[in-house]
Amino acid sequence: MSTLIEILPFLMFAAAFAALLRGYPVAFTLAGVALLFALIGMALDVFDPIHFRAFPQRIYGNLMEMDRQILVAVPLFVFMGVMLEKSKVAEELLEAMGALFGTMRGGLGISVVVVGALLAASTGIVGATVVTMGLLSLPTMLKRGYSPELAAGSIAASGTLGQIIPPSIVLVLLGDQISNAYQEAQRAQGIFSPDIVSVGDLFAGALIPGLLLVGFYIGYQVFIAITRPNSAPAAPAAEGGTDWGKILHALLPPLGLIFAVLGSILAGLATPTEAAGIGAVGATFLAGARNAGSDNNPRLGQLVSFVGLAALVGLFLLVVFANLGQDRRLFVADLGAMGSLFAWGLVGLTVLGAALSLWRLKKSGVLDEVMSSTANISAMVFVILIGASLFSLIFRELGGDEVVQHALEAVPGGKWGALAIVMLVMFLLGFFLDFIEITFVVVPIVAPILLMMGIDPVWLGVLMAMNLQTSFLTPPFGFALFYLRGVAPPEVTTAAIYRGAIPFVIIQLIGILAVALVPWLATGLPEWLYG
Repeated sequence: MSTLIEILPFLMFAAAFAALLRGYPVAFTLAGVALLFALIGMALDVFDPIHFRAFPQRIYGNLMEMDRQILVAVPLFVFMGVMLEKSKVAEELLEAMGALFGTMRGGLGISVVVVGALLAASTGIVGATVVTMGLLSLPTMLKRGYSPELAAGSIAASGTLGQIIPPSIVLVLLGDQISNAYQEAQRAQGIFSPDIVSVGDLFAGALIPGLLLVGFYIGYQVFIAITRPNSAPAAPAAEGGTDWGKILHALLPPLGLIFAVLGSILAGLATPTEAAGIGAVGATFLAGARNAGSDNNPRLGQLVSFVGLAALVGLFLLVVFANLGQDRRLFVADLGAMGSLFAWGLVGLTVLGAALSLWRLKKSGVLDEVMSSTANISAMVFVILIGASLFSLIFRELGGDEVVQHALEAVPGGKWGALAIVMLVMFLLGFFLDFIEITFVVVPIVAPILLMMGIDPVWLGVLMAMNLQTSFLTPPFGFALFYLRGVAPPEVTTAAIYRGAIPFVIIQLIGILAVALVPWLATGLPEWLYG
């Protein structure tokens, strides 16, 4: 009986894993397995039902407290990403980058990597990025003579950059869990005025590793173009005319939005939630300007959207240069009569432009799709969070956290051995589970233990994010490979997709090893920005 009690937490985790593999809904699986093992624990007299009284407070604390408003950024970033997906940004970027790099060997592969990085920084939705680029660029690459393996691997790998390049839904959720784990670890060590790790810290920490991976991907494209030129041929010179007007039209809007969102977070001008609001409104303007097919006067509608976007940029600049509208800073009334009139005018133009853009998107049917996708994805995230909270509560009350702590402390190599084991387990779980389940179930269990061993929280969060990104790409179960398989033409076999992904998985592992050996890659920028 004592042996059964000791292994009960592991049986609970195994039962949840088996149920997830059977295809049961994640949130209800986590909650259902947790309740089942709570009943078993009550029968064995190792679980007191009074602990259920703590569950509402855990939910309230997770979703409603003011210091947890970071989770409000999730639906806003989802809205921003889906809106940009519907606004033809990816299509224009691929065409522009293809015209810019296509006439050089490996140019289309480089274009795919650059576009993947830009879409990662503006949408952050892996499935949408892989599917969009698979539909748009895979047929073109095959037509130009690219090997199916290189084309498929480039698209799948570039699509996963949305996991690591901020602003990313993965980093928002992971940052929230790491922050909680860090405070819990400090309280366990007797530190009752704990340091705080924010999502902004994790955004800053992930930026250099994300760009490092982009550089590695581009370097691999150049290497293939030199060593196997037949696998990455150049486009015909006649098709390579560079129209800088089109290129700038495709590049400047998403780059401006990325700068406004990510720059405001890193510069400390806005919280991730506030920056997500800027991104959502900016994406609405871009989509409104580019979905004019149902308008009688599309140019007028585009002009209104661009005027609203310009007004939003003006307000952003007022925040930057006039310190407008934040606590302990100037308010509109402090700008004087003319300044106040100007600021309120910008607010009015922004609101008017947003309203007209939403009206145009509603007429074209885009808004309904965006709102439906945003509601579905956001609801999925928060329902899983609730189920995972119940799961972790009962897992801990059954002694699971102590069992995991003893197991990790017994691993040879101290904190480095424990970190290696955790990273391996997360990598293997990534074959079968989505990043949301891993973030909400595994991270709260193992992160406090690793942090109590002295591991830097930002460095740990970046390593975990890169690890989850790698599992998205690894055959045979990588989600990105399944997304691409669903839209790839019949001549691109599943085996070709797998073969094409393997070199990029090796690059990912090299990137993880580089960050593990040189922690400054993850901690240097946050320390420089925030001390």
